[in-house]
Amino acid sequence: METVQGPDMSREARLTVMVRQYEKDLLRMCCVYLRDITLAQDAVQDTFLKAYQAMASFRGEASEKTWLMTIAMNVCRDYRRSAWHRYVDRRVNLDSLPLPVSPPKAEHIDLTGQIMRLPRKHMEAVLLYYYQNLNIREIAQIMGVTPSAVSNRLVKARKLLGSALKGGERHEP
Repeated sequence: METVQGPDMSREARLTVMVRQYEKDLLRMCCVYLRDITLAQDAVQDTFLKAYQAMASFRGEASEKTWLMTIAMNVCRDYRRSAWHRYVDRRVNLDSLPLPVSPPKAEHIDLTGQIMRLPRKHMEAVLLYYYQNLNIREIAQIMGVTPSAVSNRLVKARKLLGSALKGGERHEP
């Protein structure tokens, strides 16, 4: 596991390293979750601010990426709970998502659209597992549920996605 602050690295220097290493991953995750690039950028900034403030209390029980994803997911949930967010249509156009290193294939664009339509708890599990390459234990820690609950959500999400991609029922969040 990585440590957030080594003995020879200041908090500011460690934050700079974290921003360089995880900013794009966090931005993609927040953008899909919040469905708005500007709001996602704000969420990523809030995530790094909260991480900076809590850096001294990070115990290293999880990887740095898991710790930041947990903070980011909580920030996104807080944004979605706000009264202002409920009254604004936040659907994001897939063309406005931050680009990955290689351009996406056409079938991946449809899949991403269907993932965004999944119920929130299933979408979170899929994004963390397939897009952020976190393991089930890390996802359970981020989501505050048991590993078996994460497994069940992934199984259900796969079924919903299979049905939707074969022309079945579509699920709106």
